[in-house]
Amino acid sequence: MSIVYISNIILPILVLIILIYGIKKKQNVYDLFIKGAKEGLDIGITIFPPLIAMLLSVNILLSSGFIDLILSMLNPLISLIKIPIEILPMALMRPISGNTSLILMSNIFQSYGVDSFLGRLASTIQGSTDTTLYILTLYFGSIGIKKIRYAMIVGLLADLVGIIASIIIVRLIFG
Repeated sequence: MSIVYISNIILPILVLIILIYGIKKKQNVYDLFIKGAKEGLDIGITIFPPLIAMLLSVNILLSSGFIDLILSMLNPLISLIKIPIEILPMALMRPISGNTSLILMSNIFQSYGVDSFLGRLASTIQGSTDTTLYILTLYFGSIGIKKIRYAMIVGLLADLVGIIASIIIVRLIFG
């Protein structure tokens, strides 16, 4: 049995198991499915406005040149502590937008190679940080929480620790 065949039958088998379980428990599986779909649609409608606001903010941030201004201001400090300036746009965008950070990581791969110091550092940062602002927007927006200050501070601090740890570890192992 090939892995492709197995992956093609997993979802239908899972659906069949759910149907059998629902019938065994004497539940109306179709009505429960419709109820769940309605709840999913309601959640989608609830999180749509905060998600659009965040995506618009990210696009404005990228188009404004603000990232370039921050990098030019940080360049003397970054050079002093020997952090590659090429990694900073990705590190700055990672907490904001996962797709943007993936594009920036792909650009690093194309320019320097996946097995280069920068490629390994980009991969490690990508794996040790999260899209904090996206997560806060999505999860907190979906349940109507407006006071996110402490969660945001802790999340961004965790991202900063992940970035610093990535730089140290990659430098120790591959530097």
